[in-house]
Amino acid sequence: MSQGWTVDKIADLTGKVVIVTGASSGLGLETASALAVKGATLIMAVRNTTKGEEAAKLIRETHPHADLQVMKLDLSDLVSVRTFAEEFKNQYNTLSILINNAGIMVPPLSLTKDGFESQFGTNHLGHFALTGLLLERLIQTPGSRVVALSSLAADSGKIHFDNLDGANGYRAFQFYAQSKLANLLFSRELDYKLKEHGVDAISVAAHPGVSFTNLASRNSGKQTNKVVGFLFKLVAQPASMGALPTLYAATEPLNGGEFIGPDGKGRRKGYPTIDQTIEKLYNQDVSKQLWTLSEELTGVTYTF
Repeated sequence: MSQGWTVDKIADLTGKVVIVTGASSGLGLETASALAVKGATLIMAVRNTTKGEEAAKLIRETHPHADLQVMKLDLSDLVSVRTFAEEFKNQYNTLSILINNAGIMVPPLSLTKDGFESQFGTNHLGHFALTGLLLERLIQTPGSRVVALSSLAADSGKIHFDNLDGANGYRAFQFYAQSKLANLLFSRELDYKLKEHGVDAISVAAHPGVSFTNLASRNSGKQTNKVVGFLFKLVAQPASMGALPTLYAATEPLNGGEFIGPDGKGRRKGYPTIDQTIEKLYNQDVSKQLWTLSEELTGVTYTF
């Protein structure tokens, strides 16, 4: 893998339909902007459509011919996920790239509309349901792929099958790490299933290292926002660099099942490379249990 890979190396994406969840800010906006510039038909799937339209306007200011559409998607609400999937399928017959980017980080304990702990419900279950509901379009599109955004936090993650809702104790970062490990396990398990069923599609995971966005400070108190922001700026790379692993995972020739992250010290910064830690983090038994449970909780069964 070439050192120094940048968005300039992304091939022309004209004619390819791409969905980026959480595309209104941070890594999602950087990812969406780069793909739109390369000619993709881009669906910006966002919870807040007003912010989504503002983000789309920013992209059009520098690339007025960008093919963009903002669509509402609240990953913490399975009704919203189903509505988005139906509306998308009514408009588009193909889906080349699905980037499951959106997420929340270290909020106080709260539940989604469906009663799931908010981070597990939004970061994992919402995207699990979305991917399953769009699987028909992915299968219909030769060479399609799914990209899941994980995190360095997955290194310390564990799936707490006996306490998924946090009722028996809740630590915000612990549950964030759980959700990011779930993203990673889902990505590898999905790739295995695609290959098992002979589908011309791959699933790849990525992580941004330590990148400066508003995600980490969003749930901090007002008095600590400036402190958190200052500390992050000292150790983090900009969102434009943090988005590179996702963009690489979405566009470069890969076999499927890889984990893409920064190549620098501690995997915190740098240019995209294959991160071998997935081989230590992936556990087949845990992944299969998580998959079965995810189908039960979301009511979305994958049909290949």
